[in-house]
Amino acid sequence: MCAMDSCVTWPCAALEREPLGPRTTLGVGGPAAWLLEPATPEELRAALCAAREQGWPVRLLGAGANLLVDDGEHPYVVITTERMRRLFRAPRDAQRERGAALFLELDAQADEAAGERDPRLIAWAGVSLPGLVNKAAALGLGGLEGLVGVPGHVGGGLAMNAGGRWGELWDHVESALVVDEQGELQELTRANHAVGYRDGKLGARVVVGAVLRLEPGSPAEVQARTREYLQAKRSAQPLTERSAGCVFQNPPREASDGRSAGQLLEAAGCKGLRIGDALVSPKHANFLVNAGRARSADARALIERMRRAVHDRFGIELRQEVKDWRAAPPG
Repeated sequence: MCAMDSCVTWPCAALEREPLGPRTTLGVGGPAAWLLEPATPEELRAALCAAREQGWPVRLLGAGANLLVDDGEHPYVVITTERMRRLFRAPRDAQRERGAALFLELDAQADEAAGERDPRLIAWAGVSLPGLVNKAAALGLGGLEGLVGVPGHVGGGLAMNAGGRWGELWDHVESALVVDEQGELQELTRANHAVGYRDGKLGARVVVGAVLRLEPGSPAEVQARTREYLQAKRSAQPLTERSAGCVFQNPPREASDGRSAGQLLEAAGCKGLRIGDALVSPKHANFLVNAGRARSADARALIERMRRAVHDRFGIELRQEVKDWRAAPPG
């Protein structure tokens, strides 16, 4: 193995010792040994296979949401789906039995008039969730409005089953295409794939893209609902600040008397807590924001302080939703 030098050959665009902080929504994180940028499903599959064959540990990066990256050097390969942004409507005459394989074969510039009444969108892993929500609304395809304001990409959104009080991404998946641990393409149909709360149940499989089945309607009506949900979120969440998103998952209702993680954290006095430039949002107690030049150690210490405050006050152990990338190979 060629450790962190230019003798390694990759099947796609590659950057050596690339800082990860600017590629996350929190804006924190040191460099990865290699950052690979596949632009197509085949390049993604080839990049995964090449890294595994050369013995490199691998992590996947989408938009960098729900992620706390250590400030140190990361001795592994990070594969980003940032360049995999194709998003288009399924043609009306597309064979349903081909499922997720559609987006491997169809041109992204396919004549959308042919699919004017087809309620399916085909999205590659690197499509941003805000872009997906806006595209669906413009076409009058309902169902995704509740995801407005949620950061991230389709791939990461499926991996964690992104969502909130108004629904989850997997609610609208007809099928998804993934690369399995053997480097083979595998189709997952929603009817035969169980997901959980903030868990797409993918294991080591990597999302290539998905076919989303939505509800045909009026663009004006769908866009109006989208604006309504966005306004509600803007009033309660720090959507315009550098944030990793919700820090903790909501606990089971029976354990918390129906209170959300944010409500528990607020009652425990967490709003406005600060360590260095890591700050608990004064707007929403379950959001940690970067108020300047936050360090990963400060963010991690603040998260622990939040967790302890809720445990000491209510006896409830909150489960962390933000993923923590340490400066060591993933286990």
